Amino acid sequence: MAVNLDKEAYYRRIKRLYANWKKGEDEFGKVDAIVVSVGVDEEIVYAKSTALQTWLFGYELTDTIMVFCESKILFMASKKKVEFLKQVAVTKGNENANGVPPITLLIREKNESNKANFEKMLEAVHASKEGKTVGVFIKDKFPGEYMKSWNDMITADGLQKVDISTVVAYTMAVKEDGELALMRKAAGVTSEVFNKFFKERVMEIVDADEKVRHNKLAESVEKAIEEKKYLGGADPSTVEMCYPPIIQSGGNYSLKFSVVSDKNYMHFGAITCAMGIRYKSYCSNLVRTLMVDPPQEMQDNYNFLLEVEELLLKELRHGVKFGDAFNAVVDMVKKEKPDMVAKLTKNLGFAMGIEFREGSLVINSKNQYKLKRGMVLSVSLGLSDLISKEGKKDEQKKYALFIGDTVQINEEEPATILTPVKKKIKNVGIFLKNEDEEEDEEDVDDADELLGRGARASLLTDRTRNEMTAEEKRRTHQKELASQMNEEAKRRLTEQKGEQMIQKARKSNVSYKNISQMPREREIREMKLYIDKKYETVIMPVFGIPTPFHIATIKNISMSVEGDYTYLRINFYVPGSSLGRHEGNTFPNPDATFVKEITYRASNLKTPGDPLVPSTNLQNAFRIIKEVQKRYKTREAEEKEKEGIVKQDSLVINLNRSNPKLKDLYIRPNIAQKRMQGSLEAHTNGFRFTSVRGDKVDILYNNIKHAIFQPCDGEMIIVLHFHLKNAIMFGKKRHTDVQFYTEVGEITTDLGKHQHMHDRDDLYAEQMEREMRHKLKSAFKNFIEKVENLTKEDLEFEVPFRDLGFQGAPYRSTCLLQPTSSALSNVTEWPPFVVTLDEVELVHFERVQFHLKNFDVVIVYKDYSKKVTMINAVPVNSLDPIKEWLNSCDIKYTEGVQSLNWTKIMKTIVDDPEGFFEQGGWSFLDPESEGSGEEGEDSESEMEDETFNPSADEDAEEEEDSDEDYSSETEDSDYNASLGSEEESGKDWDELEEEARKADRESNYEEVVETTNRKRKGRSTAPPPSSKKKRRR
Repeated sequence: MAVNLDKEAYYRRIKRLYANWKKGEDEFGKVDAIVVSVGVDEEIVYAKSTALQTWLFGYELTDTIMVFCESKILFMASKKKVEFLKQVAVTKGNENANGVPPITLLIREKNESNKANFEKMLEAVHASKEGKTVGVFIKDKFPGEYMKSWNDMITADGLQKVDISTVVAYTMAVKEDGELALMRKAAGVTSEVFNKFFKERVMEIVDADEKVRHNKLAESVEKAIEEKKYLGGADPSTVEMCYPPIIQSGGNYSLKFSVVSDKNYMHFGAITCAMGIRYKSYCSNLVRTLMVDPPQEMQDNYNFLLEVEELLLKELRHGVKFGDAFNAVVDMVKKEKPDMVAKLTKNLGFAMGIEFREGSLVINSKNQYKLKRGMVLSVSLGLSDLISKEGKKDEQKKYALFIGDTVQINEEEPATILTPVKKKIKNVGIFLKNEDEEEDEEDVDDADELLGRGARASLLTDRTRNEMTAEEKRRTHQKELASQMNEEAKRRLTEQKGEQMIQKARKSNVSYKNISQMPREREIREMKLYIDKKYETVIMPVFGIPTPFHIATIKNISMSVEGDYTYLRINFYVPGSSLGRHEGNTFPNPDATFVKEITYRASNLKTPGDPLVPSTNLQNAFRIIKEVQKRYKTREAEEKEKEGIVKQDSLVINLNRSNPKLKDLYIRPNIAQKRMQGSLEAHTNGFRFTSVRGDKVDILYNNIKHAIFQPCDGEMIIVLHFHLKNAIMFGKKRHTDVQFYTEVGEITTDLGKHQHMHDRDDLYAEQMEREMRHKLKSAFKNFIEKVENLTKEDLEFEVPFRDLGFQGAPYRSTCLLQPTSSALSNVTEWPPFVVTLDEVELVHFERVQFHLKNFDVVIVYKDYSKKVTMINAVPVNSLDPIKEWLNSCDIKYTEGVQSLNWTKIMKTIVDDPEGFFEQGGWSFLDPESEGSGEEGEDSESEMEDETFNPSADEDAEEEEDSDEDYSSETEDSDYNASLGSEEESGKDWDELEEEARKADRESNYEEVVETTNRKRKGRSTAPPPSSKKKRRR
C-alpha cells in the first residue's frame, strides 16, 4: 500500500484505551463492548468517531464499523480499507503479540447484503463480558442506508447503549510527544498568520481609514493560509482553519466560538479577533483584542484581564480539577473588581486536540475532572458589556475585551503558552492621536459627517498651513530639553560631589618572606646571575652580595655585544618613571631608595680551563628573564581582566527537551583562536551556548541590558546580540558584548568565474539564498518569541530600525548605525557599537559647515567621568533625520563648526561642576546662546596649544588612540579656520596663487630646504599647499 499506518502509535494508543476500559471508571465500568461506526457526511467537521479513528490510524475511514470486545477487535470496511488495516491486523499467527486483542477484518459488500457480517459482530459483542451494553457516541449520527441498517440491528438485538464520549475524550486528552509537536506547530502557524497578516492588515486599514466589513476581513484571513509566506514554513496542503475567523467591533460582541463575523463595518475601537488553525488534524486557537486609541479606562480593564489570565495559567497544573481552577479565578475577580464578575465569560476554556472543542472538558465551576500533564487547552477569557465613559456614539460606548491562547499543562509549573503572540498594551494598542488632533477632534468629526471624506482632507490641509514647521517644533522642544538637562545634571553632580577616585597603589611583590626560601645554587655562590622560576625572582650580585629582585620590579632588559664584551642592562620601575596608562603610578613606600638601572659585563673570550665562555651566563639570564617576564605579565593581565567582574548567579538548567534552541551558530568574540559552531539554548534563567568542542558560555537574563535581533535584510549575517550590564569572562578575557550569528550568503565572490545575468546556476543559487534567508529569519523569530514567552516578556528583543539608520565610523571603518527602541547600535561589524539612549546626556554635531560633505557626532554621557563617544564621517544629508530621531527620543542636541577638545572640557566640568553650571552649563555649545562665541574661541585656542605638545609618555604604543583623534581633528579645524580667513579677505584663487609664487621667489633657498627636511622628519604639521600663509612662515 502507498499509504502507511504508524503501527507503534496504534499499539500504544489501543493499549491505553483498553487499560482505561479495564479500570472501569465512570462510563467505562458500565459497558461490555464499544461500537464506533463512521458513515459519510461532509458537513460534519468534528465528531468523536472520526477523532478516534484519526487518533488510532492517522486517517479518517468512512463507512467503517469498529467493534472493541474484551478479547477481540472487529473492523468492517471496504476492500481497500481492509488492505490498509492489514498492517496492524497481521501479527504472529494473529495472536495477542502486542498486548492487545487480535483483529478480525470483515469486508463490506457493496450490494448491501451485510447481514452475515453484522451478525458476526453482534455475536462478538454478546461474547464480551456480559454482552448486554455497548458504549457508543450518542451525538454522532451519520446518514445513509449502511449506517441505518447497522443501527437498526443493534436496536432490534435489545442491546443497551451508553454514551462514552466523555471517558474516551479524557483518554485521548493527554497528548504524546509527537502530538504535542504537531500542536506546537499548529499554534506557531496561527501566531504567524496573526502577526504577519491579520495585525498588519488591521494597521493598514486604520492608517488608510478604510471601510472594511468584518466578514470580508475574515475571508481574507482564510485566503492568507493558502500562501506559504504566512505559514512559517508549513505546507499549505496540511493547514486548514478550525473555524471561520471571528472578527467583532463597534459594540456588537458575542464572546463565543460558535458565532460568525457579521457584515458590519469594522469600527476603530476594541477589535476582537479569534482564529484557530489546524495542522495535520491537530487544532490550535488564538484570541486577541486590538485597540485603536484606547482610553485609560479601557487600558486598565485590559491589564486586569491579563492579570486574570496569568493567574489562570498558574492554576492550570497536573492534578488540579477544572472547576477549582475556574473558582480560583472567580475569587480573584471578586476580590479585585467585584463589578467584573458578571461581565466575565461563563467558561474560561476547554480541552483541545483532534477535535477543536471537547465539550466535556470545559473550564467551568461544575467540571470535576482533573487536569493531566500533556493535555492541551484553549484558554479564553473575556469581559463583555463594558461601558466607555468617553464614548459619544453607540459603537464607542459599548465594548468587550477578549484574549485567549493555546496552552500545555505541566507537572508543577504554570501552563506553557504555545501561541507566543505578544499581548501587552504596547503590542496590541494602535495609538494615532497627537495633541493637535485632540484639540480639533470634535470639529473634524462634525465636518466629516457634514461634508464627507474629501472635505475632511481639505480641512486638515488648510489647518497644517498655519502650524509650525518641523524645524521650529524641534527648536522649541530642544529649548525645553536644554533647561531640563542642565537642572538634572547640576543636581546629579552636586549629589556626587566629594566622591573622589581612589588611586590604586602598585602591588608590592615580595620574592622571599624569609632567607630560608633563598635557593642555594652554585651560580649564586659564584656571583653569577640566577633566575628562580618558582618565585619569579632574579638574584643579582650587588657589591658581592646575592640580591633578589622580583620580576615585577624589572621594567625592561637589553643585551648588546661591544668588542670582546657582552653587556646586559636591566632597567627597574622607580617613582617618577612611566608605568603605562593602565598601571598604578604610586608605590607602597615611595620615600625608600630605589635602584634605577644595573649593567653587567662579561667577556666573550674563553679563558684556558673554563668549560664555558663567561658571557654565556648573561645570554642565558637574558633569555630566561624574558620568558619569566612574559609569563608573569600574561598572568597579571588575566588577573586584571577578572578584577571588577560581578559574580553571576548560577544558570538553572531546564531539562525539558522543548527548550527554545538554535543550532549551527557562531559566537563572537571567539572562545578559541578558530571560530567554532555551537548551539544556543534558553533555560529557566539564562542562555547557554555550547560549542562543538564542549565549551560553555552562560548569559543570564538579568544581566542583559540590550538584546538585539539583527535580521538578514541587506546583511550577510543574521545576529542575536547581547549587550551586558556586567562583563562576563570567557576565553581568558572579559566581555560586555556577546553575539551569536550565522552566515546567510557568500561573503566572498569568485570574480574569476564567468558571470552572466541569465546563468541558470546563478539564478538557482539566488533562489536558494532567498529561501535560506527566509528559513533562517523564521527560525530566529520563532526562537525569540519562545524566549520572550518563557521570560514573561521580561527579556524583550529589540529590532534595529533600518529606515532610521545612518552611515558613520565609530571605530576605524564606516558602518550602518541603526537605532533601536532604547539604543543606537551596529552589531554586524566587529567590534560592535551599542550606546544606551537612557545614559546619553546630549549629542553634539561637530564640523557642520555647508561646504563639507561629512560631520562628526559626539555623544556625551550622563556619567561625566565616562569618555565621550565619537562617530566620525557621518554624511551631511543624514543631519536632519538624526535631529528628528534625537528630538523624538527627548535627547538634547547641539551643533558647531569646529572640533572641540572633549578630554579637557569633561575634566573642567568634573573638577568644578558648580562653576560650569553657573556660567550657563551646556549652553556654550548652542550657537543661539549668548556666550557661545567666546567659549568656542577659548576652546579652540586651548586646542592649538595642545596640538603641538609632544606626548610625555614614551610608551606611545600602549596609549589609546583617542588623543591622536583629537589632534587630527584639531589640524582639520586649523586648516578650515585658515581657509575661512583667506576667503574673508576678498581675494580670489588666481591672486592667491600669484602671491604664493612671489613669496617663493623671495624666500631663501636654505629656508626651503630646512622646511622640507623638517616636513620629512614629521616635526611640524604642515597644512595642504593651498594654505599659503603658513608656507611663508
